[in-house]
Amino acid sequence: MNEKNFDWNDLRFFLAVARNKGLSGAARDTGSSAPTLGRRMHALEKATGKEIFHRHARGYDLTEQGEAFFSKAMELEANVIPLLSTKDKAGKTLVKISAGQWTSHALSQNIHQITEAAPDALLRFISTDEYLNINHRETVIGIRNQRPEQLGLACRKVGTVSFAGYATDPSVEGWIRVTSNTPSAKWLASLSDVNTVMEVNSSQLAKQLALKGVGRVVLPCFIGDRVQGLSKVHAVIPELDHEQWLVSHEQDRFISAVRQVLKATYDVLKQVIRTDEHRLSQAFVNGD
Repeated sequence: MNEKNFDWNDLRFFLAVARNKGLSGAARDTGSSAPTLGRRMHALEKATGKEIFHRHARGYDLTEQGEAFFSKAMELEANVIPLLSTKDKAGKTLVKISAGQWTSHALSQNIHQITEAAPDALLRFISTDEYLNINHRETVIGIRNQRPEQLGLACRKVGTVSFAGYATDPSVEGWIRVTSNTPSAKWLASLSDVNTVMEVNSSQLAKQLALKGVGRVVLPCFIGDRVQGLSKVHAVIPELDHEQWLVSHEQDRFISAVRQVLKATYDVLKQVIRTDEHRLSQAFVNGD
């Protein structure tokens, strides 16, 4: 390979195409068009003298040579990323954590446990129900409700989250519906005979209104079971059970600050989020 003619941007593009197994996902990650990425991959193969991809209608698969090249490229990326880490004047590394509203709330309630265990990190919390692109570094750590399938991501299962209906008293009728795309909101909206007493666009607001006795609200059990003034008035909803996964880029996790935050966040979530054993015991108590 002629290093003088080699474009190092092609290495970044290659990693994106390999991780997404195609051009469309890589285009979203890199901001380049699919045709441009296609041309760059042909140029990369010409520059390296290797057949890197099997191209087919479903996308791009790595050849045996491509797998070896991918492994070397990730090693290079792992060495470069720490050099690019954003640090503040105190020398702390910025670590962005994205999570849904309720998981973000749970983390904030235990924030000192995280900050004390991660002295090298400057934390930035992003509370969102949308998945941010970890490969594109929109976030460094994501807390997700399913195991990711993308290449280049490392993940660890925390446990299983259960949902139930809560209100100030079992006699409270009607539901407070959150107008969002979360599974719990979709479940409530799908019920044909549901009595909706109020609609809101915030899960936190729904909880506050439930505390005022306005109606029932669907909450994750790790939140609802801890809210003073609310009690479980609707049994655990099995179809809303989901796994909780802690996700990061497989190379970022070797950065000291990221590693510290990952471990501390896992420890907090493991304490807070109730697992299958808790859900089953609650179902037994409720007679489900």
